[in-house]
Amino acid sequence: MTRPTIPDLAEAAGVSVATVNRVLAGAKNVRAATQVLVQEAAERIGFYGLGTIQAKVSASRPRYRFGFLLLQPHRQFYQNVAAAIREAAAADIGVEIDVRIEFLDDLSPQNTAARALALGAECDSICITSAVHPVVIQAVETLQSQGLPVFALIAQLSAAGLVHYVGLDNWKVGRTSAWAIEGLCKKPGKIGILMGNPRYRNQEMNESGFRSYFREHAPDFTLLEPLSTFESSAVAEEMTEKLLNQHPDLTSLFVSGGGITGAMAALRASGRASELVVVGYDLMDSTRAGLLDGTLKVVIAHPLRQLAEELIKGMVRATRSPNDGVNYTRIIPFQIYTRENI
Repeated sequence: MTRPTIPDLAEAAGVSVATVNRVLAGAKNVRAATQVLVQEAAERIGFYGLGTIQAKVSASRPRYRFGFLLLQPHRQFYQNVAAAIREAAAADIGVEIDVRIEFLDDLSPQNTAARALALGAECDSICITSAVHPVVIQAVETLQSQGLPVFALIAQLSAAGLVHYVGLDNWKVGRTSAWAIEGLCKKPGKIGILMGNPRYRNQEMNESGFRSYFREHAPDFTLLEPLSTFESSAVAEEMTEKLLNQHPDLTSLFVSGGGITGAMAALRASGRASELVVVGYDLMDSTRAGLLDGTLKVVIAHPLRQLAEELIKGMVRATRSPNDGVNYTRIIPFQIYTRENI
């Protein structure tokens, strides 16, 4: 068999021979979508100049550097988020993206602000997962004043839409969690609430929606004051033990923030795990195991692939048009998991 020629490639791609020649020459007047068509056709038919086409297409694409500040590296959820971001950035979307991901062990507002400013100095756009604090907001406003697009991931930084946001409708997360607990509890009783930190706007909205549901539909339940875990499994374990000891009639638990592995450890150690209706947050190895052994009844989760894809798309658009005034907030529908559907 003879090797494919340029006319063969043009026919396979559905373009003219002149267009193929322009792609091979690295001409800048060829649309990105057309370049992709020619490259895919070259791969499909085994065109001898595939390497040249790949190099020319890559060189013609815009190149952006995006920075991401995520929470503690030991938490599987944020490792999963990072993996989804890398995969979405590597997808063929017409741009070359250099991904810089930094995990914050020190969650203090001062450290978060300092790292955001440092990352912003090196990147075309940044994304932050952070608690709301004046020091953090000041850093965000400084970056925005310099024309740098800033995105909030998972936890909103501005209720007024002043910072782009990609995440869930957390008020609905709270109400759905409450709906699940009301439906699964055999009778009204006391409900414990664990929050990582009320300064995380998503967790605050989780609790707000949770309480609003019970006020409206199930006022016979008693909602205890939330306890903070400070995003620590060890603290969450201690707080769960405290709830179980102080409230032997506890019927359910809503884990609205970080530390769910600690909460599950305390529930298992108490021997009461199967008695309580526990709703947790995000599907990962530990929460999957919790669903399977009955420690958790329901898990509400971020669809990470869709979350990352929308985030990368928004960052690309905002970077291309930093002064267009468009808000790139995207609300992603959450997933609901039980033992029967994982």
